[in-house]
Amino acid sequence: MSAADLWRGLADTGRLMVGVPSYRTYVEHMAATHPDRPVMTEAAFFRDRQKARYGGRNGGKCC
Repeated sequence: MSAADLWRGLADTGRLMVGVPSYRTYVEHMAATHPDRPVMTEAAFFRDRQKARYGGRNGGKCC
């Protein structure tokens, strides 16, 4: 394992700890399982994941 791989893994772990999924994992998934679909840009992916997490029916409120 190279230092770059270790750094990427640590960065991905940190992002997941605060609820931000990995864009790199998303791109790899899309290439492997949905090669016919366009891949979102990193900014669009971030907005999409934020909307999915916080943009619910009640604006992220439980009640």
